[in-house]
Amino acid sequence: MNFKDIRNLCLSFPGVTEEVKWRQDRWFSVDNEPFCITDSETEGGASFKVLEEEFDEMVSREGIIPAPYLDREHWVLVLEYIWLSDAEWAHYIRQSYELVKA
Repeated sequence: MNFKDIRNLCLSFPGVTEEVKWRQDRWFSVDNEPFCITDSETEGGASFKVLEEEFDEMVSREGIIPAPYLDREHWVLVLEYIWLSDAEWAHYIRQSYELVKA
């Protein structure tokens, strides 16, 4: 995946809004709560919420760290798009959307 793919996926979910913050960060939100944050100008990855029981496993993987300022809410930061397969990106972003929406 890349930024365009992530953006299209996020915007395909019902009720999603997109907001630009800090010049290039794109925040994808549902009910005014973010579920995915990414940088539109680099090949950097994205941050999203995971299940509490998945958090430790996710951050033990190469290329994935606790998301700054959001780690206590079980958010991870995937440093580059290459660290997850397209199927994993789709799964985790949809899951984050569902977790935040609930």
